[in-house]
Amino acid sequence: MVIRVLIAAFLVVASATASAQAGGIEVELNKLEPVEGACRAYLVTQNLTDSNYENVQLDVVMFDNDGIVARRLAVQIGPMAQNKTSIKVFDIKNLACQDIGQLLLNDVIDCRDDQGVRNDCLSLLSVSQRGNVPFIK
Repeated sequence: MVIRVLIAAFLVVASATASAQAGGIEVELNKLEPVEGACRAYLVTQNLTDSNYENVQLDVVMFDNDGIVARRLAVQIGPMAQNKTSIKVFDIKNLACQDIGQLLLNDVIDCRDDQGVRNDCLSLLSVSQRGNVPFIK
C-alpha cells in the first residue's frame, strides 16, 4: 500500500514537472513601429517553464514583401524568469516597417538556464504575431 502511494505521488510530481516544461517559451511579435532610420520590433515573451533562463539569444531573419531575405539579426530575449511575461524591444536598422513581409525564428544562438547550457530551446519556443506581419518558426 505504501509503495502504491509513493508511486502515485511520484507520478503526480513527474507529471507536474513535465507539464511545466511542456509549457515552453512563447514569443509574440506584438508590434512593428517606424522610428528614424529603423523599424522597431516589440516581442512579448512568456516563459511558461519551471526554469529561469540566464540567456536566450535568437537568430531572426526578416524577409521583404517579395520573400527575399532583407536582414538577419541576433536578438536577445533573456534573461527570463520562470512563469514571467516580458517585453523585448529591438531596432531593425535601415529597413522600413512597411518593407518587412515576414519574420522567421531561424534558430537559437545561445540558451542557458540556471542549470547551464541547453540544447532543446528551439523545441521549447513557439511564435505568433498580433499584426499583419507573419512571425514563423
